[in-house]
Amino acid sequence: MTEVKHAEETVDLQHGLSHEQVAKRVAAGYVNVQNDRITKSYQEIFKDNLFTLFNLINAILAGMIIFIGSYKNLLFLGVVLSNLVIGILQEIRAKRVLDKLSLITQPYIRVLRNGELKELHMDDLVLDDITYLHTGSQVCADAIIREGKLEVNESLVTGESDIILKNVGDFLYSGSFVVSGNAKVQIHHVGKDNYAQTIMADAKTFKKHKSQLRDSINFIIKTIGIAIIPIGILLFSKQLFITKTPFADAVVSTVAALLGMIPEGLVLLTSVALAVGSINLAKRKTLVQELYCIETLARVDTLCLDKTGTITEGNMRVESIIPYAKHPYTAEDILANMMEVLDDDNSTAMAIRKYIKGKSNTFTCIEKLSFSSARKLSAVTFKENGTYVLGAYEFVNGNHNAALQKEIAEQASLGNRVLVLAHSDVAIEEERIDKNNTIIALLILSDPIREEAPKTLDYFLSQGVDVKIISGDDPRTVHEIAHKAHLKNYDKYIDVSTLSDEEIFDAVKTYTVFGRVSPMQKKLMIKALKEQGHVTAMIGDGVNDVMALKEADCSISVAQGSEAAKNIANLVLLDNNFANMPVIVDEGRRVINNIQRAASLFLVKTTFSTILSILTLFFIQRYPFEPIQLTLISSLTIGIPSFFLALEANHAKVKGNFLLNVLGRALPGALCVVLSIIYVNILSLLMPLTPDEMSTMCVLLTGANGIIVLYRVCIPFTRKRFIIFTSMSIFFILGIVFFPSLFSLVRLDYLPFLCTIGGIAAIPFVMDFFFRFSHYFKLKQRIINIGK
Repeated sequence: MTEVKHAEETVDLQHGLSHEQVAKRVAAGYVNVQNDRITKSYQEIFKDNLFTLFNLINAILAGMIIFIGSYKNLLFLGVVLSNLVIGILQEIRAKRVLDKLSLITQPYIRVLRNGELKELHMDDLVLDDITYLHTGSQVCADAIIREGKLEVNESLVTGESDIILKNVGDFLYSGSFVVSGNAKVQIHHVGKDNYAQTIMADAKTFKKHKSQLRDSINFIIKTIGIAIIPIGILLFSKQLFITKTPFADAVVSTVAALLGMIPEGLVLLTSVALAVGSINLAKRKTLVQELYCIETLARVDTLCLDKTGTITEGNMRVESIIPYAKHPYTAEDILANMMEVLDDDNSTAMAIRKYIKGKSNTFTCIEKLSFSSARKLSAVTFKENGTYVLGAYEFVNGNHNAALQKEIAEQASLGNRVLVLAHSDVAIEEERIDKNNTIIALLILSDPIREEAPKTLDYFLSQGVDVKIISGDDPRTVHEIAHKAHLKNYDKYIDVSTLSDEEIFDAVKTYTVFGRVSPMQKKLMIKALKEQGHVTAMIGDGVNDVMALKEADCSISVAQGSEAAKNIANLVLLDNNFANMPVIVDEGRRVINNIQRAASLFLVKTTFSTILSILTLFFIQRYPFEPIQLTLISSLTIGIPSFFLALEANHAKVKGNFLLNVLGRALPGALCVVLSIIYVNILSLLMPLTPDEMSTMCVLLTGANGIIVLYRVCIPFTRKRFIIFTSMSIFFILGIVFFPSLFSLVRLDYLPFLCTIGGIAAIPFVMDFFFRFSHYFKLKQRIINIGK
């Protein structure tokens, strides 16, 4: 009986921990509980929505309004509270959906306890547990190998991509993954004591997801947050001490100015749109593990994918075995003996086992070498029978055989995959095999094309997304599969094993289909595409895809993929269906396009309020609005329509910088509002206008500006957009006609009324001029950039 020692406790490798030993460790806190969560806790959701800078400012402003007793100007709190409730409810809804789905992808480990093999979640592991690791497994806790041997990739924790051989007694780092082999390991560290967790505690090893959307909104909030306090103090001081405005009026004007500067619904709008996007994708059996990857997916212009499991079904089958040279044993007998001792559990090994089912195994194994994507072969040395090698011809035999290569090329041209079975008298030594082998037989394998693959590839072509197939198989085989799937430029293919790292950079520009690609080369290809200015997405399901998945702007895996691939992916296709990709891309585009459209509405108010506040400090005697007036304008021309617009269908390709796009749309409307206020102030110098009349004229002109901006945002009109636009316009008119006292409006005399109507009539032309100027500036900037 094999036993190991740990902290004076004896652990039997054939029995594992007993119930008593497990209970003792749980009571002591030696449990592998992880800190990483896909979603926030309920407490964090309430905290993040409630305790924000703008909520604090709103609370202070509300307190000032209550202090002076102008209670009708507290109506803005209705918008604030609505934002708060909607934001919390949407985040809770998204959390429940994602938590439910994430259970499907959580890694379960085979653990030996009380002599029974159990499937336990990684969080349920305890110190000293005996677990089984195999090809594709991710090491969920620091461990020591006690039986067997493994080849592991530690790139996720060390940054080095070399395949490392681990024997009995060697240490395994959590976060690494098994490339090949099979072993019993003993858990050495749990929870926060794991190597990966200690790294995470000091600095995030995994990169923060790149997001124009998040960075732009943070920039807006930070800028407004810095400016709002000094502007508010200066504005209040000027009105109270310089212009001698009554205290109550100075408070109301200052509160109105600051409320206008706050884009109170922008953050909520973004959160709701992304949460709804996550829920919609969840309904399509897609788990979003990184919220902002929805934005990245919308911007993707290059999609890289492995053919297996995406274009093809991923279910390899042996079509035939062609004898090539005389040998004492049949290829079927040799393969039966090899499969009996090898730990390989990939699709090829499973197809071979199925084909030779029922064959007997009589050889005695001395040494074995499991398959790895790096060496592209497996081998076994048998006592008195020599070494048998199975793999790709280029990696099995160092000799050039033109006739054999021609036969392999013919099979590859049919879309089949060809492996060679070879024999050598030289035994495996230190994980190396002799290349002077005798070819015994050819194995012809096929992987059927997915029925929906051609349609899916056509979709990406129509959307201007370049598709590149990256595979470890023979490039001729991959080329023919791409041909069958109707991939554009399928004839541009290359064997990447013949390229240097420097040549890969140019190759990704020229070719579409890449064969014989190693895991490191996959990563280099993604990196090269990014350096060339492309936004990349990578679809992969195997251990050999992990480095490329990590490098890509957006990484996608499938539920049937390896634990390593699923854990690092931003998106997981829970039904393993590549045909869902068009829907996922469309959802990403819908979310970002609508946020972009609606955000421009919010920034119109923020921009003109900020400019007006500064003008009031130096040029304008009195801020023209009261809080309740801005509530009327912003609710009907910004708040309500933005939330409807943010949830509608919009699948256009996302282009340009988010912040520049939004500001480019918002600035013309904001400048029109500022000119309208200046227009009213000039009129006050030419005719006698009371402060209330000036305020009424400013509300009418600003409301008209908002309606016209909403009109431009709704173009092209759909039935839904038409209803939104007309209903908001009608509600605005009803508000000023039937509730003038509520909104502090007064009846205008004949001449001021005509001047207001004239100003409203001029707004579309002035706004059109600003938009044309904005487009001209953008075009000129693009030409300059192209010249550079």
